[in-house]
Amino acid sequence: MKKNWIAPIVLAVFMGTLSTACNNADKNTTQKEPALKEENVTYTQDSTTMNGFVVYDENIEGKRPAIIVVHEWWGLNDYARMRARELAKLGYIAMAIDLYGNGKQANDPTEATALATPFYASLPLAKSHFDAALEKLKSYPQTDPGNMAAIGYCFGGAMVLNMARAGEDLKGVVSFHGNLTASPLDKEKLKAAILVCHGNDDKFVLQPEVEKFKHDMDSIGANYTFKSYDGATHAFTNPDATAMGEKFGIPIAYNAAADSASWNDMKTFFSTIFKK
Repeated sequence: MKKNWIAPIVLAVFMGTLSTACNNADKNTTQKEPALKEENVTYTQDSTTMNGFVVYDENIEGKRPAIIVVHEWWGLNDYARMRARELAKLGYIAMAIDLYGNGKQANDPTEATALATPFYASLPLAKSHFDAALEKLKSYPQTDPGNMAAIGYCFGGAMVLNMARAGEDLKGVVSFHGNLTASPLDKEKLKAAILVCHGNDDKFVLQPEVEKFKHDMDSIGANYTFKSYDGATHAFTNPDATAMGEKFGIPIAYNAAADSASWNDMKTFFSTIFKK
């Protein structure tokens, strides 16, 4: 009687495949989730005390790129802290900063305008507060001081663009629905690469401002990328924007598609500017 060799062979192949699948599953399930370390910190500039929020993944060893997060005109709030956490999950150390100082926050657009205006009017003031935050973030052993960037939202977007124009030693800056009217542009000072994420339906940043920004960047051969998102208004990345817009009668709203697309554009941008 002939032996049937086929069945044992098929069984062996099946068991090998099953073993490989189980091993792969074990690897996937044992992969560490981010263990976020969060710290509320203070730092000073002259007589101003500023509050910051630093977060990083403790499962990552050694130094890593560091990113400053500049808040909207409302001041440092939970939204900016949330963005810092999301950056930490990507492997960065991030610091949501208190650019106004003394923990000041606005309750309505009138207060917000009053808080933001001095920083639009005075680049030295904005830069001194930004520098204080930058030095605080550099003090962390997790920070790679040669690989730093900044992102900002609305008011914060304008501020990080101004910091790039002022010659801050940053690899890059990202402006999300930020104002584009900025400080004078000097080719010799601009070191950072720039990504602008702009909503095509933004009623605060109109097309003439967009065209002037692009013209200025092109005139000096700046390293910049301008991304536009259809259907997106001012503040399109903030899930609370729609409610805030309705409350105060201002044309802002959340746009989930533009939020996701702009965040992915930021991740691609960072992958190109940071050294491995």
